[in-house]
Amino acid sequence: MYSQAKQRLSALIAAGGPELLQGGQTGLEKESLRVATDGSIAQTPHPAALGAALTHPWITTDYSEALLEFITPPLDSATAALANLRDLQHFVYLQLEDELLWSGSMPCVVAGGASIPIAR
Repeated sequence: MYSQAKQRLSALIAAGGPELLQGGQTGLEKESLRVATDGSIAQTPHPAALGAALTHPWITTDYSEALLEFITPPLDSATAALANLRDLQHFVYLQLEDELLWSGSMPCVVAGGASIPIAR
């Protein structure tokens, strides 16, 4: 598989590929769980201050009401995309009351499947 990818990349470069790849943009998607201070999954609804969970362009939910998905727009550099992601997360933290953001989408404490609130 590696040799096939290498051959395709070589063919792209031979056909003037580097110019095709210049000027691209970077967008990021990051998931974080809202958790209570004891590390359990937040049982509260999606905070209204974050906008509509299923239609907001940058802050949505995934399979769980507590699983936030941060989406940056396509930006001209990875640095700009990371700064945008940082700003999104900062905004969310300002809206959360007694909750934290767990860095990944896999929870640290689960009290059975019923403790995972399904997204609405």
